[in-house]
Amino acid sequence: MKYSKKIFFVFIFLVFVMGGLFIFWTYSDDSKQKKLFNEYYKVFPIEVPKTSQFAGEKIPLEDYEVVERFDRELLLNTYWQSNTLLIMKRSKRWFPILEKILKKNNIPDDFKYLCAVESGLINTVSPAGATGFWQILETTGKELGLEINDEVDERYDPIRSTEAAVRYLSTAYKLFGNWTEVAASYNIGMNGLRRAIQTQKANSFYDLMLNSETSRYLFRIFALKEILENPLKYGFIVEDKDLYPPIKTKIVTVDTTINDLAEFGKKFYISYKYLKLNNPWLRKNKLSAKPNKKYKILIPGSQPQFSPYYDEWLDSLMTITIDTSKTLPVGDSLPKISE
Repeated sequence: MKYSKKIFFVFIFLVFVMGGLFIFWTYSDDSKQKKLFNEYYKVFPIEVPKTSQFAGEKIPLEDYEVVERFDRELLLNTYWQSNTLLIMKRSKRWFPILEKILKKNNIPDDFKYLCAVESGLINTVSPAGATGFWQILETTGKELGLEINDEVDERYDPIRSTEAAVRYLSTAYKLFGNWTEVAASYNIGMNGLRRAIQTQKANSFYDLMLNSETSRYLFRIFALKEILENPLKYGFIVEDKDLYPPIKTKIVTVDTTINDLAEFGKKFYISYKYLKLNNPWLRKNKLSAKPNKKYKILIPGSQPQFSPYYDEWLDSLMTITIDTSKTLPVGDSLPKISE
């Protein structure tokens, strides 16, 4: 009995000793982690540029309220590193295409950053149904000349949707005569912006009191432009090899119905998956041809084989002139392009 009691007390003693050691080790490790964290983890303010411009138009950074809005978006886009880095990676693939179409149609190059802010340069869909790189609503897309139905949705086509955006931007510029306001109208709508200007008797976008989304919208564009043009300044150490390269493709023009896209892909030695990835505007497994309409289907392939085709296709984008004489209505039916 005495022997059993001794064992019991020894056991209790060992439990207290081990518990104390556990608490000590835990505290010791926790203190070490805190010390390392405090020593090495640092967050720095972002210096707002002294001067900046959008589409050749000066951003009034002598205005403290403008500076603070710019500062907010610079901070968010700099420290949301994963999102900004992904846009940076995708920009090598998509910016050359956007730049050529914008340039040919006299839209300032900076509007590629608007596209990047809208979608992150991926085919995304908003809760309100705005779709694609340029986040175009269905009704507006149809007004802008895009085909949208169960089988085809050209809002998912980076080229066709950019052409639609060019029509919108050209119309808005004829109305406002100012690219900054054109960019704001892309978020709030032409009618919404025009009413705000008239009601508030404002001289510029920067004088307007708008909803929080539109107030932030342009500064997101400004911030993304600043970071992508000066990545090292904002801590992004990225080499060209880290970016996503363009996909080498050739064009196959189709004017007849394709009843099975998977079988169609086999003719070009590509899977259904890669056919759809490179032609996301094809929404079903078939394509019903319409009278007098030709569809351009991109066929991906190996770089050595397809590089000449890709280069010719990229050069051909410079020949795309959008008919902006067929502008959108300028009355009460002015559309809101996205949400």
